[in-house]
Amino acid sequence: MQGKSKEQFVHSVFESIAPKYDLMNDILSFRRHKVWRQFTMKQMNVRPGSSAIDLCCGTCDWTISLAQASGNGPIVGLDFSQNMLDVGADKVEKLGLDKQIRLIQGNAMELPFEDNSFDYATIGFALRNVPDLVKVIEEMQRVVKPGGLVVSLELSKPTWRPFKSIYYFYFQRVLPLLGKLIAKRYEQYKWSPESLIHFPDHKQLADIFRKTGLAEVKAYPLTGGIAALHIGRKPQSDNQS
Repeated sequence: MQGKSKEQFVHSVFESIAPKYDLMNDILSFRRHKVWRQFTMKQMNVRPGSSAIDLCCGTCDWTISLAQASGNGPIVGLDFSQNMLDVGADKVEKLGLDKQIRLIQGNAMELPFEDNSFDYATIGFALRNVPDLVKVIEEMQRVVKPGGLVVSLELSKPTWRPFKSIYYFYFQRVLPLLGKLIAKRYEQYKWSPESLIHFPDHKQLADIFRKTGLAEVKAYPLTGGIAALHIGRKPQSDNQS
């Protein structure tokens, strides 16, 4: 599945699963996604007053974490699914963060922002779903200020062999059935394991980060490699201090 057809399919998937997305995230990650995000935030070391854009922000859990860590810095959450944004907007409003967080519907491959606009650009559990992951990483780097960080937290391919077969059985056979049972969606959760098959492993993704021009690239496999954190820094340009 390539280009526009993938984009349209993925859009329909997330529009349809929005109400059950948080619950299914718990199931998909063995309830580890919150721990992974806490680890990620620690590695990012968000400075008070920093600005950030959270791409494919979904129901805004990471967007909210960024806002809370920043304190008063402007945070943007961007997603192409309005249904997901609507769920996220409710969370943001309940926490009283609607003045700090701006949610917009948009395309991660064509960010509606000027160069060098943010201190951080993040994308969580979505890079494997975009039509062109290199384009998304390049866009993230474009809108980040020199010295800023580009950060991806994503499902990955298990590195520990005994765990690998168990995980893939769960991911390919059990998860779609749970999706059908809980979220009343089978095809949508059959998509998740299929999207991972052609996705680069954590070493390959680190190489892609470097090839797009990011520096100080670090990759952290998490929970036996079923997820991975990637962080790269936008180099300081010659004419900037």
